Amino acid sequence: MLCLAAPVRAALPLNEIKLPPGFHIELLSDKVPDARGMTFSPGGTLFVGTSAKGKVYAISDPLGPRPRVRTIASDLTMPVGVAFRNGALYASSVSRIVRLDGIEARLDDPPQPVTVSDRFPSETHHGWKFIAFGPDGYLYVPVGAPCNICAPDENRYANIMKMRPDGSDLQVVAKGVRNSVGFDWNPASGEFWFTDNGRDWMGDDQPDDELNRLSRPGQHFGYPYCHAGDIPDPEFGKQRPCSEFAPPAAKLGAHVAALGMRFYTGNAFPPEYRRNTIFIAEHGSWNRSTPVGYRVVRVMLDQQGKVTGQQVFAEGWLRRGKPWGRPVDVQVAPDGSLLVSDDFAGAIYRIRYAP
Repeated sequence: MLCLAAPVRAALPLNEIKLPPGFHIELLSDKVPDARGMTFSPGGTLFVGTSAKGKVYAISDPLGPRPRVRTIASDLTMPVGVAFRNGALYASSVSRIVRLDGIEARLDDPPQPVTVSDRFPSETHHGWKFIAFGPDGYLYVPVGAPCNICAPDENRYANIMKMRPDGSDLQVVAKGVRNSVGFDWNPASGEFWFTDNGRDWMGDDQPDDELNRLSRPGQHFGYPYCHAGDIPDPEFGKQRPCSEFAPPAAKLGAHVAALGMRFYTGNAFPPEYRRNTIFIAEHGSWNRSTPVGYRVVRVMLDQQGKVTGQQVFAEGWLRRGKPWGRPVDVQVAPDGSLLVSDDFAGAIYRIRYAP
């Protein structure tokens, strides 16, 4: 009998990733196909959502020498988002939010997901949902526009909503948001910040993706009438002027696909990173003539929460115009390192500071 050896997967070229002096990147796991949103439980388990695979993963002892990956949910619809509260894992599934109760004690025998809410649209175009619990105890859930550019019901689409953990009291938090796949709260002020992807087919260099700051509930950020604060839409721009809407806190570049974002809340990075730093994962362009993105950027704020600058923090996933990895989400680990998910390579990376 002829025995064929199993194919050997090529090692990911992490030596190509460029970081500031003193920082190092390592592979936490390459056994998480289509890795997207991430969240830690208080017990230290890392949960990871996916989009195309329909699965949710749990990684035990993720910062230890032998992280163990388990599949804890399958056959969900684009379960990109995961959030943990009171012993239960919440996961998004396009039209609904589901919950896995007592999950950490049942990683080898996970419970069936319980539907918390099924009140969301079923369209899969921008239908994936990054989710997270806010300081107010509500679960925040974005609902993307079901198109590249259109004018849907703004109380139903192109917004960010929130609800109680039991699914009740669903309400709109922000309007005019085309496709947000990442948000967080400023630990100093409690303000809500989020990324938003700009529309396509307006050329290589416009409009910018946005980093936005919510000043009041129900604030409108322009879609579909105005993009990046000052670019009227060719089709809808005559209906409402840009002056009616909240401008972005920062413009991030056209087609970079700014997705996951987190304020840095750890103590392991140098002092200049420990206050007023936002990390953003840029998934990278899909239709730009020259690809951009495929990196992690740092946005700096002053004491008043105003953006003072941006800089590239990690890059190198793009090689000669073709990607070997695509960053999706960032997550501050309990030890202060920064985790980065990559749905293209099916990997989770860990960035540490060790001068």
